[in-house]
Amino acid sequence: MQGYIIDIKPVKDDDLIVTILCENELITSYRFYGARHSNINIGYKIDFELEVTKSNIARLKDVMQLGFPWILNIQKMYCWQRYLKLFYAHLKDLEELDGFYFYLLENLVKKIEKQNVLRAIIESYISILENEGRLHFDFECLICEIEIEYELCLLRGFLPTHKTCIKANIFNLQKIKDLFYTKSTIGLNDEEIEKLWDIILLGL
Repeated sequence: MQGYIIDIKPVKDDDLIVTILCENELITSYRFYGARHSNINIGYKIDFELEVTKSNIARLKDVMQLGFPWILNIQKMYCWQRYLKLFYAHLKDLEELDGFYFYLLENLVKKIEKQNVLRAIIESYISILENEGRLHFDFECLICEIEIEYELCLLRGFLPTHKTCIKANIFNLQKIKDLFYTKSTIGLNDEEIEKLWDIILLGL
């Protein structure tokens, strides 16, 4: 089996509870500590086997890390790991998934190799919002329910509001429309990218 590690929780004697996002399911497994075990961390893609035990959680074994070309790039790996941590909170109550999230990450790994990591993640996040039916193309203010015409603010989940209805970072409406419709960050400057990243970190 293959999947992406999205959560690690330490337990007794350096053992770990490891949550892995696979193609069609979210797997929670138990990893025993041992000197011969390969190193694992959030964000790693691994090939692994599961051993059924008497407890209600399977044991993670025969783990092999499947590296990325950019895995030693500190900045890219740091942003990647922060993004994948958000997947755990977003998906933890689900057991069965469609392949969307797994293949989204597969494509994102390739994009990060050639593209700015934050831009690639923002474009990935737009795809999540659209797939889940949460991308608001109508640009109606969440607070007053009146259409936004010029500048806007974005809340968690990129929910649009008037800049007069809430205090938050302000964006140009046309730029955000272009982002939503094209799923491309090409029209955004680096400062705007940083602001959108900060919103994503509030939660998927």
